[in-house]
Amino acid sequence: MTEQKGKIWLVVGASRGGIGAAIAAAAAQQGASVTITGAEESPLLMPAGVTHYHQLDICNSAAIKSFASTFPRLDVLVNCAAISQRDDEEDIEVFRKVIEINLVGNFDIVKKFETALISAQGTVINIASMYSFFGSPKVPAYGASKAAIHQLTRSLALKFAPHGVRVNAIAPGFVVTEQTKRGRADAVHSAAVVARTPFGRWGQPKDIAGPALFLASNGAAFVTGQTLIVDGGYSIG
Repeated sequence: MTEQKGKIWLVVGASRGGIGAAIAAAAAQQGASVTITGAEESPLLMPAGVTHYHQLDICNSAAIKSFASTFPRLDVLVNCAAISQRDDEEDIEVFRKVIEINLVGNFDIVKKFETALISAQGTVINIASMYSFFGSPKVPAYGASKAAIHQLTRSLALKFAPHGVRVNAIAPGFVVTEQTKRGRADAVHSAAVVARTPFGRWGQPKDIAGPALFLASNGAAFVTGQTLIVDGGYSIG
């Protein structure tokens, strides 16, 4: 497929493999020109087909503004930058840090790229979570931030619709990434995830790439303000 050929994509938070990298690689495979960002000086893993990397601290508003000024247009923005600190998020400073990155930083990215998105009549794909809808005792800040991303997606969709820009989100279930490493190391928790998931497994990053391509496609031209749950059926059990 070449539907994304010639399109300009930016995937924020894709330097460590995982969901962002899988989405970036899938877009590149369809012919998009893809830039990824990460907090590191260089990516730990460069997605296949992606040649552009930019180090970016999404808590640095001035740095985001400077970076955004290099994009006269942007067809697809994927907000994938997030952290979680399992078992540590009741510490107020950790809580603040998680909210600052996962919510405030992602909002700032959209704001700074507003002109480029409107110029392209582009689309924004936020990465929410199943914890947008479930309680999360081990990661309360992460859960709160992702619930806010779900609501922010709806609000931004209303804001940008008159400009022809669509804003949607994907809510992954339990996916094998660096971020879920601590949870997967908990044998009881990991087994409970598999037992509740109708497909009987944890998700893989590539399971999220297809839905992202759909939301970026012409096939989703009348879809905005939605959070697409991609969890192998976990939430219907």
